[in-house]
Amino acid sequence: MRCVAYSPDGQHIISGSDDETIRIWDAEIGAPVGDPLEGHTNWVRCVAYSPNGQHIISGSDDCTIRIWDAETSAPVGHPLEGHTCSVWSVAYSPDGQHIISGSDNGTILIWDAEIGAPVSNPLEGHTIGLVSLAYSPDGLYIISG
Repeated sequence: MRCVAYSPDGQHIISGSDDETIRIWDAEIGAPVGDPLEGHTNWVRCVAYSPNGQHIISGSDDCTIRIWDAETSAPVGHPLEGHTCSVWSVAYSPDGQHIISGSDNGTILIWDAEIGAPVSNPLEGHTIGLVSLAYSPDGLYIISG
C-alpha cells in the first residue's frame, strides 16, 4: 500500500497499492467495499476524494491520473495524460472544479476536473519529485513540497 485517504463523510477509506489497484474500505469495520478499482498499469502512488465525495482520483507510476465514480467504482472518462514521469501527488480544489497533480520530474499540472484537460502549462520550479500538494482552503493557492 502506497497511499490512503478518507472520504469527506468519514465513512470510507481509499488505498492505492503496488498491485496497480485502488480499494475502497468501510471505515467503521475495516472491510473492503466491492471489487478493487483496476485500470492503472503500474503502482498507484496517490489517491484523493473529491470534496463532494462523488469521485476518486488516483495517480500512478504509469504517468496517468484516473477519475473514478466513488459509488459504482467505474472509471470516469479517459485517463488524464500529460505527465512524462510518475504521478506522486493529486488533490482536488475545494470547489471540486480543478485537480492538481505533481510528478516525479518536479512539475505540477492543473486540470479541469469536468473535461479532464490541463488548464495551463506545467508549473515548474522543483528539481526533483513532488511528494505532496495541497490547495489553500479558499482555493486561491497551491502549496507543494
